[in-house]
Amino acid sequence: MTLQETVSGPGRTEALRQVRVRAPFTGTLVALRVADGDGVARGEEIAALVSRNSAAALAGARAMLDAASTAADSGDAHRALELAQRGLVQAPLRAPEGGVVLSHAANEGDLVNEGDDIVTVAVAGSVVFVAQIVQSDLARVRPGQTATVELAARPGPVRGVVHAILPAASSENLSAPVRIDVAALPGPVALGLFGTARITVGKRTGALVVPAAAVLRDDVYGTSRVAVVLPDGTARWVQVTTGIREGDAVEITAPPPSPQPALAVGTPVIVAGQVGLPDGARVQAQP
Repeated sequence: MTLQETVSGPGRTEALRQVRVRAPFTGTLVALRVADGDGVARGEEIAALVSRNSAAALAGARAMLDAASTAADSGDAHRALELAQRGLVQAPLRAPEGGVVLSHAANEGDLVNEGDDIVTVAVAGSVVFVAQIVQSDLARVRPGQTATVELAARPGPVRGVVHAILPAASSENLSAPVRIDVAALPGPVALGLFGTARITVGKRTGALVVPAAAVLRDDVYGTSRVAVVLPDGTARWVQVTTGIREGDAVEITAPPPSPQPALAVGTPVIVAGQVGLPDGARVQAQP
């Protein structure tokens, strides 16, 4: 049987690349066509900006129209509005890269200055999972190792590959961040999703394994033992050395010391009711 040895740690999704759409000039944001979390395509119009002078001219003409009390006043106001619209300086703001909208720093009707951030976009394909791995396990973590990521908000595991151990170890929880490149997250890209990463750091091929329920641990002496069933129907306790555990399977890395009974593939072991069982007791197997 082949067992996989893993190390695990909590983490969350993060974006390696973010782009900011900024105001090219001072003016009024007259349209914001996206909301946080929306997906956008490269070149898609996400907002519209009118220059401050144009906005002032439009506002003045509309105020004249609202205040007009005579036909002459109304005619003058309409002509002023037409001139303001004809001289309108309006710029569409487009997404420089495809991805998902992380945040917006302005709303429709806001006055923004040249260079102000309007929208921040996480670039598609740049989302990774950063796991916090305890420092005692870091020596076994290498770039290129396979990993699986389970996200609390998404069904099913996501496959990934260890890219690097990042240089930002924490002295508070004795962990270090490990970047895992994930193949593709299901559904729309989302950042800040919490989950758990399991990194495969070793494999055992042809391992001798027993069910985890068969192994009793003696924490006083630091030993483990398994109750085997001999051909005559009696139970005998044997001391074992354990290795990798994967799911319900535990590796036996060393045979029981002589003169204890041998433990080999096909040897019956007791998985329930063995606590307090005396050595040599007669037992009966139950399906």
